[in-house]
Amino acid sequence: MIEKGMLKKGALDPIGDYVWRKAKNKSDQVKQTFLKGMETLFIRWGALIFILGVLLGRAVLLSELFPFALPFFAVVYAWQKEKSVLAAAGVIVGTFSGAILHGAFILLALLLFVLSYEWLSRKKWLPYAWVVPFTVFFATISARLAVIWLEEGTISSYSGTMSGIEAGISVILTMIFLQSIPLLMTNKRKKPLKNEEIICLIILLASVMTGAIGWVIYGLQAEHMLARYLVLVFAYAGGALLGASAGVIAGLVLSLATVANLYQMSLLAFAGLLGGLLKDGKKFGVSVGLLIGTALIALYGDGLNGASLPFMESLVAIGLFILTPKSVFLYIEKYIPGTFEYANEQQKQMKKMRDITAQKVEQFSQLFQALSKSFAFQTEEREKEREEEEVDEILSKITEKTCQTCFRKEKCWVNLFDDTYDQMAQMLDEIETRGKLSTRMRNRWKAHCHYDQQMIKMMKEELREAEARSMIVKHAQESRKLVAAQLDGVSKVMDDFVKEIHREKEAHFWQEEQIHDALSEAGLHIGHIDIYRLEEGNVEIEMSVLADIGREQAEKIIAPMLSDILKEHIIVLKEEPYEDRKEYTLITFSSAKTYQVDIGTTAVAKGGGWISGDSHAAVDIGKGKFAVAISDGMGSGEKAHEESSAALYILKTILASGMDEEMAIRSVNSILSLRSTEEMFSTLDLAMIDLQDASGKFIKIGSTPSFIKRGDKVIQIEANNLPFGMMEHAEVDVVNEQLKDGDLLVMMSDGIFDIQSAIENVEIWMKRMIGQMDTNDPQEMADRLLERVLRMSEGTIDDDMTIMTAKITRNLPEWKAIPVRPSISLRKKAQ
Repeated sequence: MIEKGMLKKGALDPIGDYVWRKAKNKSDQVKQTFLKGMETLFIRWGALIFILGVLLGRAVLLSELFPFALPFFAVVYAWQKEKSVLAAAGVIVGTFSGAILHGAFILLALLLFVLSYEWLSRKKWLPYAWVVPFTVFFATISARLAVIWLEEGTISSYSGTMSGIEAGISVILTMIFLQSIPLLMTNKRKKPLKNEEIICLIILLASVMTGAIGWVIYGLQAEHMLARYLVLVFAYAGGALLGASAGVIAGLVLSLATVANLYQMSLLAFAGLLGGLLKDGKKFGVSVGLLIGTALIALYGDGLNGASLPFMESLVAIGLFILTPKSVFLYIEKYIPGTFEYANEQQKQMKKMRDITAQKVEQFSQLFQALSKSFAFQTEEREKEREEEEVDEILSKITEKTCQTCFRKEKCWVNLFDDTYDQMAQMLDEIETRGKLSTRMRNRWKAHCHYDQQMIKMMKEELREAEARSMIVKHAQESRKLVAAQLDGVSKVMDDFVKEIHREKEAHFWQEEQIHDALSEAGLHIGHIDIYRLEEGNVEIEMSVLADIGREQAEKIIAPMLSDILKEHIIVLKEEPYEDRKEYTLITFSSAKTYQVDIGTTAVAKGGGWISGDSHAAVDIGKGKFAVAISDGMGSGEKAHEESSAALYILKTILASGMDEEMAIRSVNSILSLRSTEEMFSTLDLAMIDLQDASGKFIKIGSTPSFIKRGDKVIQIEANNLPFGMMEHAEVDVVNEQLKDGDLLVMMSDGIFDIQSAIENVEIWMKRMIGQMDTNDPQEMADRLLERVLRMSEGTIDDDMTIMTAKITRNLPEWKAIPVRPSISLRKKAQ
């Protein structure tokens, strides 16, 4: 049964919902058409320029100076010459509607500006930026002095001084209008507006309002209502600071126009400040701010008797303010730094740039993926075709050299084609697999072919050549496979990068506020907090704390409190100096890895030299993985060191990019095998340790065994692979081993196993020595092992020796989590 009220808002009324949506779409279309028409009328056709010209043509300062009209026309003439006629028409109309006596001055000033501007532009005597201000000054003072001389027959000191002041103000206004007029007359505005541009825009609008001086509506002065409306708009859009600035500027311009308006500066500034402070109350709060400011100033002046007129002017301004569409304020806020709409606009721009970047990277990823598939497909297809064509090609070359000149050719290849072909194919197979023909096959072929010995000899020669060609083709195919695999690896890395790009910095305003309040209640002084990630195991929080106690306070108090709030172990990742304020330091907090790796290394060069052919590295490659590696270049000395260090450097770079370990190994091998024609090989012993679950991957390329000491037990890890650069295609065997808390990994170069001693099996001896060591300190273990090896070899060092040890320990907090009261759960709120 349908209850009453269920049909509201089209809940069960599809026809009504369709009509409502259609009406709404039609309303939106009408609105867009109207806005587009207004933009065409005011901006493209120049109606706004004409209106501004009329008002600025009427604007006056100190009741006798007209410094607004010429700067406005000059800026329009220099900026958009095709619209300067509208500007001139507006200025002239405004002048003759409000100040007919100054019409001659305006006309002469316009004429002098055009002539002097065109002349200076052609001569190029002045920098371009100074041409407009200079010509405005020249045209203003020349026209004013000329009009005074024609009217009075002489120029007094007062007249000359006022003319100079008028020309100087005109130059200042020209500089202001150069920054502000383009903001009103183009739909391609800069983002964001500078503070100077905002102030210049307010000065322009305030100057325009002075053109309304003298317009009275039912006893209410138009310039007062427009000034208060301007203050309301900027207070609502930009807050207290911008509202107060608009009030001061509007009041100053009005007071300069008419001394009677001097009190307006205090009223407008105070109203703008109050309105901005009450901005959270929306339009009502800003309006209340204006009314309070009006009341205080009115009562301070003439008391209750003179308060009615200012109140009525304020009410009219509030009425216009309330009727102003919300879209106007949103449009203004987009260009004012610090506003919510501006932040949204900037976020949209950043998201757009991220999306474009991600799209480009994704396109490259798809390109590499397509190339990889193309290489792999071509390789597989080519292998099948080669297997099918190889026999035919060999037989064709053999018959070309033997059967073409034989008198029995027609009998063998026409009458007995199948029998001849099958026997030759069987002979090829036997020679290829056994190296010779069986007696049975030889006798059978002798009965079939007249030149059997010559044919067999030719078969062996062609098979040798085919085998050489096959090796070349095989190498090429292996190279194609490697290229395909590398392209596929690069594609996967780029896909991961695209995913990282799409992970935008989320807004965590609520969580930042909660953390700030919790730390402040604990008596900590925190500057700012920025949360970048809150995912479990991947937290990143940045905050500024006082520099003198920053690191200690962060590790002992803030990190334990964050650990309680986030319910996971949080540590201090890094500390950096704060850019703007030296009394603060910037601390970054992050999730602690479940396990940590401590490294110990020791090494000696062959014969006690300075340069070892061995290279080693231990590095956190990101994404929760830690790499420990030893590379041994062939021989010893500088050349071997260059080879081994190059192998490790390339490997670290590729692993850090996110490529798979096996593909990274193959890529390094390919690069090293192509670097030089010299026989320079390198071994590699690589251990990849996952810091979250302590799983280990061990890859050994021509290297010696490694050992894991787990209490009294020693586990040996070994694999058989050729050294780097020995073959173009490296077969990589990966040994997986689950490590545990307290395990000690021991890796070493082959120089350790090549010692000259009476030991028959060095591997067993080394395994026993590691098990007998009564230390779990990685550095002490490495030092003591090398000492034992040197003693056993009686101090002789016949090869470079390197030992690396890595201890895997569970990452336990140094400080216990500090409970936060009241208890808060940030992740629950974030979800």
